Amino acid sequence: MAENKLVDDSMELAVSILKLCDTIKGHYVLINQLERAATSIGANIREANYAHGRADFVSKLQIALKENYETEYWLELLVRAEIIPEETAKALMHKCGSIRRMLISSINTAKGNKS
Repeated sequence: MAENKLVDDSMELAVSILKLCDTIKGHYVLINQLERAATSIGANIREANYAHGRADFVSKLQIALKENYETEYWLELLVRAEIIPEETAKALMHKCGSIRRMLISSINTAKGNKS
């Protein structure tokens, strides 16, 4: 159940980020970085489902977690640079936080299960 929520939420975040980026004029390098990080979260979560063992599974989720942190960074930067309003980023940051917690929980569970 949690994995489906993780897959669904990461897809929802990526779509929301892509739509946001379509509204931003200029700053193409920053927008590219944000799009790459945000879409990579879900891609790595999906890859984890076809991992070649526990270590590969954990590795893919850890990459997704890193990309999630990077997405939060780019959103914060865009807010501080006054490129996007704080209100716009707030819901996206909240979704990142939710995904982060699920990823950490999944990683810890996978590391703890030695079967």
